[in-house]
Amino acid sequence: MINQFQIKQNKCFIIAEAGVNHNGDLNIAKKLIDKAAEAGADAIKFQTFKAENLVTKEAPKADYQRDTTGEGNQFEMLKKLELSEKDHIILKKYCEEKGILFLSTPFDFESVDILEKIDVPLYKVSSGDLTNLPLLKYIAKKQRPIILSTGMANLAEVEEAVYVIWREGNRDVILLHCTSNYPTAYEDVNLRAMITLKEAFKVPVGYSDHTTGIEVSIAAVALGASIIEKHFTLSRNMIGPDHKASSEPDEFKYMVDSIRNIEKAMGDGIKRCSEREENTKMVVRKSIVAAKNISKGEFIRSTDICLKRPQGGLKPKYIDDIIGKVAVRDINENEFITFEDIR
Repeated sequence: MINQFQIKQNKCFIIAEAGVNHNGDLNIAKKLIDKAAEAGADAIKFQTFKAENLVTKEAPKADYQRDTTGEGNQFEMLKKLELSEKDHIILKKYCEEKGILFLSTPFDFESVDILEKIDVPLYKVSSGDLTNLPLLKYIAKKQRPIILSTGMANLAEVEEAVYVIWREGNRDVILLHCTSNYPTAYEDVNLRAMITLKEAFKVPVGYSDHTTGIEVSIAAVALGASIIEKHFTLSRNMIGPDHKASSEPDEFKYMVDSIRNIEKAMGDGIKRCSEREENTKMVVRKSIVAAKNISKGEFIRSTDICLKRPQGGLKPKYIDDIIGKVAVRDINENEFITFEDIR
């Protein structure tokens, strides 16, 4: 049990990463909540920050940010995308009304305090703060579960981050494999690294998906992802840094439905005939039958018998036990042959 949500066997926890795709508009944020809930997401996640605490006033934009929002600096862009403490309270209450979990990623100490005040069930830490050990330590002290994205990191950096959290007595850590390109090219996904994280740290793992499709998220679930996080927008045509690398509501719903189908298909791993196969088994498996009429007292030769559907007589593997035996009754062509029919 991880606080107010549970990582269940064969049940992936799906997060709609709204991030800053609300464009600083509370009404857009509510619409994102509506659509995420309709799509079947377990949670919707926003971002909590004060631009003054996050970037210098001259911090340059990343290439993808310039491509999607034009020239300028990060501070000007992010200042327009802040959510106030009051906004957080409103959105969390709205999520509760819609039956979806409210989450947010804090980017500074003050933002952690805001989320702590509104009683978030867990903390999600972005890839950019994986090496921000003072922030990790501060969050870990809250003794709430932590979902930690690992984009841009090597294994040694992940180890350092995990151990900082563990040293605070907080063992509830889930690692998300991630590639911090927006969007991420398929050849840069390196999905097997998710398995590496699981084997290295013996914790639940998941995948934070920045690809333009849904295939990688589905594949991650098949590989054992406990959490899928994917950027979510009302429309990729909206202005903002993350819209173009996000999925729209219909696509997100299709991903959720596909993941739920994959979970059903994974099963429990026990190799057996399913209940729905039993009828098929009866009609497609074969039995030993008489190839012609066989008279009582006649020695049975290989040419006297054959293997035909349906199941119900002796299995084909007993054919050598039939040949050379004597029929104790008349056996009609196409009739099952049993051990009681021979001596």
